[in-house]
Amino acid sequence: MITYQELLKSGENELVSSNISDAELDAWYLLEYLTGMSRAKFFLDRDMEVSDEIKDRYLSLIHMRKEHIPLQHITGTQEFMGFDFFVNENVLVPRQDTECLVENVLPFAHGKKILDMCTGSGCIIISLKKLEETAECTGADISKKALEVAQKNAASNEAEVYFKESDMFEKINGKYDIIVSNPPYIKKDVIKKLSKDVQNEPIIALDGGKDGLVFYKKIVNEAIDYLKLGGYLCLEIGYDQKKDVMDLIKENLQYINTYSKKDLYDNDRIVVTKVGG
Repeated sequence: MITYQELLKSGENELVSSNISDAELDAWYLLEYLTGMSRAKFFLDRDMEVSDEIKDRYLSLIHMRKEHIPLQHITGTQEFMGFDFFVNENVLVPRQDTECLVENVLPFAHGKKILDMCTGSGCIIISLKKLEETAECTGADISKKALEVAQKNAASNEAEVYFKESDMFEKINGKYDIIVSNPPYIKKDVIKKLSKDVQNEPIIALDGGKDGLVFYKKIVNEAIDYLKLGGYLCLEIGYDQKKDVMDLIKENLQYINTYSKKDLYDNDRIVVTKVGG
């Protein structure tokens, strides 16, 4: 037989052997996820023997993590803007960086009609709806499986959000006050250099084409037809894409008052522009 403390240590060692970053923390999170055991409870019961069932299930989870399956895809959950979101292999894991986009849209979201293009898990548009209930919110994505995740998240968070399956703006109708998007923006040849964890996330949510700008070009060029006069286009960008994205926007003279904002790590993270007269 094995104790909880010994089981946790075994999990840590397995993850370390596979060069998993934050091995100690991940080993704990998986034990907590499986048993529901708090830290305090663990310290009280750490010398208790673990059942064979718990041991086998835990080591199975550890094996999945050793294969660089993202922790959130194993546990099926990730916090974003203080809300819990279900995630799986069909969606990108919500990042703290993206909270910057939500925070900067909120000040002008009251009573507005908002479209989230490339919605994925729905974390952006659902958070906006939860934090600004007067907004009329829609999320669009080309992936039917991603939309199933988004709809599940809207239901669990009790957020009234409408979702639409669409290849970019192909099936979008009407005009919006705000269009937000965190599109795929990683350069194709950079993806294979990313961590194995990230490479196990859906490529469709990462691949921004050869220059990383494929989706920005489409959104900037087409969003103008779906934005009301005075409407905002708000984009998350890669840390090194500020100039490229702002240059794309400048090419369309209908956009005015373009600016960028940094995230908590002082990286350029969002670009905001407005439809002028």
